[in-house]
Amino acid sequence: MRRSRRLSLKTQKSLLGLLFTLPFILGFGAFLAWPFIQSIIFSVSKLTIVPTGYVLDFVGLQNYRYALLVDAKFRQVFMETVVTMAARIPVILVFSFFAANLLNQRFPGRTLARVIFFLPVIMGAEITLKMQKADYMQQAMSLSESGLIPLRVIRESLVSLKLPLAFVNFIFEAINQVPVIIRSSGIQILISLAALQSIPRSLYEVADMEGATAWESFWKITFPLISPLMLVNVVYTIVDSFTAPDNRLLELIQETAWAGAGFGVSTAMSWFYFSIIVVILSITGFFAGRGVHYET
Repeated sequence: MRRSRRLSLKTQKSLLGLLFTLPFILGFGAFLAWPFIQSIIFSVSKLTIVPTGYVLDFVGLQNYRYALLVDAKFRQVFMETVVTMAARIPVILVFSFFAANLLNQRFPGRTLARVIFFLPVIMGAEITLKMQKADYMQQAMSLSESGLIPLRVIRESLVSLKLPLAFVNFIFEAINQVPVIIRSSGIQILISLAALQSIPRSLYEVADMEGATAWESFWKITFPLISPLMLVNVVYTIVDSFTAPDNRLLELIQETAWAGAGFGVSTAMSWFYFSIIVVILSITGFFAGRGVHYET
């Protein structure tokens, strides 16, 4: 009599995960695979637009050399983008976790508060960005009329206190990015909130009976159990920040394609930028993943 082979639980979970990712795999193969390959071809070619379409002339790595060694503006904007993201990403993660903790408490109007934090995501980043830019002039005029202390004076005061210049720059970069941080934290707040609500209350009750402090409960219960979704937050925030609508580097890449060195150089810039993002994600995933606690 033949025994029926039953799949292990690990294999079943792997197959289930593959099933959930199957729509993306099929969609990528049907709609994105060829443009993906075509962009690689463009990055090593000189593209000339003709009445019947376009003509490609193979130039090897010349487009990459131009982008990295000749175009000084690309290097400058790239470094500015990396520095801005390095200051923005940690603040978004901390703010979203702090906001999720507040929204996880019981208080009147909690549902409305959750909707308000998630509203920029529903409206779309580009719409809120345009509304924000349109309101900048009015805000500046209001501040000048109100007699508030300019940020420049505060900055000079902090520098005069012999605080490290890097620390002062980080603080003021974070202050300047407050509207962007709030606008970019909706998804992260939702993920953090779901992670916090998935923790059984009984664990906190047992810890309280054992005399654990709130600080100990956070590091021994909360943080380990939410760490998988926090890693998701980190990865999402990195990708979202590096592809945000207000990203100057993406604007420069578009300008290069239509009014600059051409599509070949523009595509080479895109691939270099994409490669850097992949490297950052790989390093982050490797080090952050080592501290993630998965329940078995």
